[in-house]
Amino acid sequence: MKPSVVIVSPALADANNGNWQTAHRWKKLLQAQFSARIVGHWPDGATAHNDTCMLALHARRSAPSVLAWAQAKAPNTANGPAPGLAVVLTGTDLYRDILTDLQAQRSLQLAQRLVLLQERAPDALPAPLRARASVIFQSTPTRQTLHKMPATQGIRAVMVGHLREEKSPETLFAAARLIKPADRIRLDHIGAGLDPALAAQAQATAAVCPHYRWLGGLPHETTRKRIQRAHVLVHASRMEGGAHVVMEAVCSGTPVLASRIAGNVGMLGADYAGYFDWGNAHVLVALLQRCQSSPAFYALLQSQCAARAPLFSPQAEQAALLALVRGLVASAA
Repeated sequence: MKPSVVIVSPALADANNGNWQTAHRWKKLLQAQFSARIVGHWPDGATAHNDTCMLALHARRSAPSVLAWAQAKAPNTANGPAPGLAVVLTGTDLYRDILTDLQAQRSLQLAQRLVLLQERAPDALPAPLRARASVIFQSTPTRQTLHKMPATQGIRAVMVGHLREEKSPETLFAAARLIKPADRIRLDHIGAGLDPALAAQAQATAAVCPHYRWLGGLPHETTRKRIQRAHVLVHASRMEGGAHVVMEAVCSGTPVLASRIAGNVGMLGADYAGYFDWGNAHVLVALLQRCQSSPAFYALLQSQCAARAPLFSPQAEQAALLALVRGLVASAA
């Protein structure tokens, strides 16, 4: 029988967010060599004792499952690490929760491996735990780069992310109010209104800025097509573990204008030309205007994104994931 891998995800299919996308994709990437399933919590039934290893997404939100695994698999180990256990760290884990939350901190101690989703993430770990770190870039299929001429067509920008504090939608609202209709810059905003106050701000912005549209939550495939057709993706987050939408834009030939935070730099590289300081709507607007007025600058962003695209190939992610799980299975044995 194939070794059993349980993937614990605090978000399941109905959430349609990054955690679910990761869990669903990893199940498919593992299924050739392992028996994999996705659960919201562990143990999840009478057969859970057959599981060989666990991949737990989110140190804080999956903390009860992480603790249950350690108690079941290493009952005599007070502080870990527990065999066969990997904890996958999100942006809120790395840049907020592990600093103050005792359950998140416990998950770090119990994990045999700490999985990080971009190359700057190990810097956020406590120094004694960095030896347990494995960086696995997430992946997405490559899409055809569409012919785009922002200098003649104007700029069509899209921002993707549910409306919540971590995604900093206020930066896009402020940018929309700085843009004049004559600038030929159109902003589409995709994401469910998880925060009612931010949803109200989106509606208020749309009411006074005809070039801004809040489209609400959309199906993943629809969102990918909109990213592919856009001239640029705006990614304004205050914290990220390794954003799906960044790699989806890069692998669709759509340059990214991103906040200069560790999670974005770890995806796009330190020398990327499309950064703005977090929360700085004026610089974001200046970058949008430069994309429109300077074909050379727009081409530079395209070439820099194209150079990063191989990091996000399904083959690279599968190889790294299989190596991780093989190591966990061997240690559990």
